[in-house]
Amino acid sequence: MFRSIILSSLFAILMPLQAQILQEVMPCRLLNGTTERVFSIYLPQGYDASASVRYPVLYLMHGGGEWHGAWDRYDHLSALADSLTARGDISNMIIVCAEANQGYMMYFNAYKDAEGTPDWQYEDYFFKELIPYIESNYRVRTDCGGRAIAGFSMGGGAAVVYGVHHPEMFSMVYGISGYLRRQPLEFLKNDPTGEWRQRVIEQNNPIKRIAEGTEEDVSRWRNVDWHVSVGDHDFTLEANMDMVKEFRDKHIPYSFTVHTGDHNHVWVSSMLPDVLKCADRQFTSGNK
Repeated sequence: MFRSIILSSLFAILMPLQAQILQEVMPCRLLNGTTERVFSIYLPQGYDASASVRYPVLYLMHGGGEWHGAWDRYDHLSALADSLTARGDISNMIIVCAEANQGYMMYFNAYKDAEGTPDWQYEDYFFKELIPYIESNYRVRTDCGGRAIAGFSMGGGAAVVYGVHHPEMFSMVYGISGYLRRQPLEFLKNDPTGEWRQRVIEQNNPIKRIAEGTEEDVSRWRNVDWHVSVGDHDFTLEANMDMVKEFRDKHIPYSFTVHTGDHNHVWVSSMLPDVLKCADRQFTSGNK
């Protein structure tokens, strides 16, 4: 009996030392009609052991029609992070998986106009509410060198656009099969909000934004570690190639990966280890 009590007490003590991924809820006022917003957060092993340690943070943006839990459900994020950390391939980091499918499926700001489009200011929410909430409630680094962002499909496009709009915020940006501009997609034809989403995405087209960038813009973009990956059978291949051409024309350093693959989680899962390793390299390099 005493042995059982000791073992139970020891287990209770050790439990907080384990890595964990949690679904959390935060207050929200910038998204029209929304008072609370969910997200997932991966806390590394030992997070609860010391109140003085601050960790770098990677923000992950899911694809269209998915949710914040897709990273763990389909790509086994927590198991992957645990494994890479245990092998010494990456150092401890916090990973935040944002939610962008509740309400309107959109990562950008869209304001109500004469056509009656939704008032949905997600980019403002991300930078003015989500990041400040994470930095106020979890022990994360608050410097640019301690932040990175990545995403898949719609989320990959958002990661790139956020990096273009706010290069001072991130040390690394990684777009996996990023949906970067309007494309004629069959599955959107019967979607009542499809045209609205296409229009807002095109308004935030990072390819055009980079092409039109000033010398000052380009100088700021060169401070970011840019990574682009896409499968050779992916419908976003040409758009991602066009963006890389703009990077090259502007002499902005980048990494571009194309392998056999399509627009699915087989491809995402194959690239996610590289996302975590690239983020870690920036976190540990002391850049910015």
